Amino acid sequence: MPVSEQPLVYLAGFDVFRADAVEHGRYLKSLCEQHGLQGLYPFDNEVPSGLRPDETAAIICSANMAMIRRCDAVLANLNVFRGAEPDSGTVFEVGMAVALGKPVWVYFEGSGSLREQIAHDAEGFDAQGFQVEDFGLPRNLMLACTWTGSSATPEQAIAALAAFMADERNIL
Repeated sequence: MPVSEQPLVYLAGFDVFRADAVEHGRYLKSLCEQHGLQGLYPFDNEVPSGLRPDETAAIICSANMAMIRRCDAVLANLNVFRGAEPDSGTVFEVGMAVALGKPVWVYFEGSGSLREQIAHDAEGFDAQGFQVEDFGLPRNLMLACTWTGSSATPEQAIAALAAFMADERNIL
């Protein structure tokens, strides 16, 4: 990638389900721009109207995956969503980016290990009878062991990712 180009960053997260999703996407993209990055938000994709729901879903999935392939890095919102874990679609996107060798910077509120976040009995089992992993990590090990870095807020994460990308570009 020529040094003059802004790195492309896919903005992953359940933010697309917010009531103000488009405005929030613009906000994230403006933060990226302020830090020399170009944000790619899922709503940037064009989806034709009048399709069956399953056809619309397939187009959205394909378009988002194409964005991830095109990007230089992924910024992912790993806050909990509809339960105790991050959004499954976002987790898929993180996994895809990692598989493609792209750096992933994540953000989420709170701290502490999963054991500190999820109620469990004295033997470490949750209310459903499943062991709560005890590796001292704030998210599942498959996420925490593969992200490039983490921050508490999108603002901090974008600044940190931009610094990381600038360092990477200077190394190349």
